[in-house]
Amino acid sequence: MRVPVVVMRGGTSKGVFLKEENMPSDRLDWDEFLLDIMGSPDSRQIDGLGGANSLTSKVAIIKKSDFKDIDIDYTFAQVSIENQLVDFKGNCGNISSAVGPYAIEQGLVPAVEPITTVRIFNTNTQKVIIAEVEVENGHVKTDGLCSIPGVPGTGSPIYLSFTNAEGAVTGKLFPTGNATDIVHSSKGPINVSIVDVANPLVFVNAQDIGLKGTELPHQFTQEKLKELEEIRAIAAEMCQFASKEEATRKSPAVPKMTIIAPPRDYIDVTGIERKAEDMDCTIRMMSMQKPHQALAITGAICTTAGAFLKDTILSDLVNVKQEVVRLGHPAGIMETKVDIIAGNMTAIKVVRTARMILEGYVYTKKNYHVISELVYKLA
Repeated sequence: MRVPVVVMRGGTSKGVFLKEENMPSDRLDWDEFLLDIMGSPDSRQIDGLGGANSLTSKVAIIKKSDFKDIDIDYTFAQVSIENQLVDFKGNCGNISSAVGPYAIEQGLVPAVEPITTVRIFNTNTQKVIIAEVEVENGHVKTDGLCSIPGVPGTGSPIYLSFTNAEGAVTGKLFPTGNATDIVHSSKGPINVSIVDVANPLVFVNAQDIGLKGTELPHQFTQEKLKELEEIRAIAAEMCQFASKEEATRKSPAVPKMTIIAPPRDYIDVTGIERKAEDMDCTIRMMSMQKPHQALAITGAICTTAGAFLKDTILSDLVNVKQEVVRLGHPAGIMETKVDIIAGNMTAIKVVRTARMILEGYVYTKKNYHVISELVYKLA
């Protein structure tokens, strides 16, 4: 089949965007369909659109919303590279930043100058994300002076506000009911905090697992990655996603393993020296069992919230004195802004850039039953 697609970069991720009307009409066929177009399972994804990295093996499924006061319904899919698996459990904040621009350019949301506000309902987490997108001459503006670590060049800023993001996947701020838990790993007991805001994360103190917190992706040994995955798998069982023995296969994307440490000087992946005084903590995330090259937006949101919560590992390590939190990750420093009303967090905001890379068709290896007439079956 020939299926209309758009490839977009959103923040530090890249994904394939599809209208829901062009997806298989039977939801049970979605996994096979997405694996087909991304070229999975295959470590190179040579026969599909995937980029052989978890940051580029993502899909956004979009439709005009039927909900009042909501513009777009957005479903995120993390397509496994080496396994026959598509994970719909969580959201991707970076890909979320491209949803507004996509909706405007596809005519799903009217373009309003100079700023078009797009209210997005993420079906994975049942949460609303508000995107503010710059528009010029009826189209999304891509040129600008905004730069984000992990992406070369500059672009037009896109502001994302995550509101009431607690319990995004598990329905609970603390999935276990505790701000801090003890995980009994093969290396011994480890203190962790499992927090679910925008996405569930399991936080560990870098020194508790023999790390500094300033390591770059290439510096993680296979032995250390195996140790981290063991902790994450136990946390997945504590969240009731899967048993610890099956968590890597059945719930590889959540909870996300996250390593936290106090501010420290380090050289980032681009060779720039980052100073401790310019950050409030260092953070290293895992993505699908591999080190994240930068920092997931949902991870930044959850970390920011965790820093303001009492008795978590983060509240002890992150000395937050203002509404802006500065997170030192492998590609640089990301800032988040917390809206506080009457002492309570009402929203957490981040800035991203995004742009359309390609618009065209993807050819699947088999036929699927699709309602849209825009999908053509090949003889």
